[in-house]
Amino acid sequence: MKRLSRLFLALAAALFAAALAMSQSGKPGYVGTNTCAVCHSEIVEQQQQTAMAKALEPIGSCRILDKHPLLKFQQGRFSYRIERKGNQSIYTVTEGQAVVSAPIQFCFGQGKSGQTYVYELNGVKYESRVSFYNAIDGLDITLGHSPEAPKTLIEAAGRAMSVDEEKNCFFCHSTGTNVAQRFQLEKMTPGIGCEACHGPGEPHVAAMKAGEKAGTGIKKLGQVDGDDMTQTVCGQCHRSVDDVIEMPNRAGINNVRFQPYRIFHSKCYSADRRIGCTACHDPHGDPSANAAFYDAKCLACHLTKTEKATAERSARACPTGKSKCTDCHMPKIDLPGAHFKFTDHRIRIAREGAPYPN
Repeated sequence: MKRLSRLFLALAAALFAAALAMSQSGKPGYVGTNTCAVCHSEIVEQQQQTAMAKALEPIGSCRILDKHPLLKFQQGRFSYRIERKGNQSIYTVTEGQAVVSAPIQFCFGQGKSGQTYVYELNGVKYESRVSFYNAIDGLDITLGHSPEAPKTLIEAAGRAMSVDEEKNCFFCHSTGTNVAQRFQLEKMTPGIGCEACHGPGEPHVAAMKAGEKAGTGIKKLGQVDGDDMTQTVCGQCHRSVDDVIEMPNRAGINNVRFQPYRIFHSKCYSADRRIGCTACHDPHGDPSANAAFYDAKCLACHLTKTEKATAERSARACPTGKSKCTDCHMPKIDLPGAHFKFTDHRIRIAREGAPYPN
């Protein structure tokens, strides 16, 4: 009996030590993109060049601020300045002699539709009120902030982030922040890597070393249907239907940024389970900006005028053409304040002058 008790205590101690080591490591199960590259080098090399892989940069490696050592902006009586000093960038807002200043910690985005900055004041993280936009090569008001001049200096400096906002922002711009339902910012990997979508890789690596079947121990997303991929996988960050319908007025014209919500209302989306984000986009690469690239995607379902319907292709032919389909059926929406035109993923016959369908 005593021997069993000693064995039990020894086992309990070992399990506790393993759990403690796991919690201290901060990333139980995460192996990192370099480990994935051992077997998947071509995919990893391609994915690491994408905007998603660079969705978040620590200030020391922020390329936009490196190329723009001094940025200035003025709104009413408030002056903004972002100045590079070595591997740091200092965010400063002044109102006369009053000053709020703090080192930037993280850069979100690559400026295509804005790069926004996160800094800390008194232990609270703030989202900068101004962002960098490639289209104007400079600063303007961060999308989502009121364009009206703020009333106080602290309001002018930025917006305090709630705990939930902080978790959500880092979850969608980095890998490995949410471990065992714990938010662990200090252990995250900047940008979206393999494990952000496929899950922690340690079980998969162990299975492969043990000679088990390829794909064991990892999320195999290639077998997910279009709706689940769009709303459950991509929709985690790009905003699913469930996310958007809870927003006031469904976010108005701003929901053009939320592709899973927009495509959900397309007639073809409900008609064909193949249609979803990955029907047109390779998740390991940046989306093509060439409208002609997507013609083959449309013609995988739609007929041309001279073709007859088959089991795989039965959607009716477009009466006006068969090239650059997205120019007509997925119009680009100029979102005020974004300095960027977003492709509307609500596939439809978009008539000139027609109101924005919410």
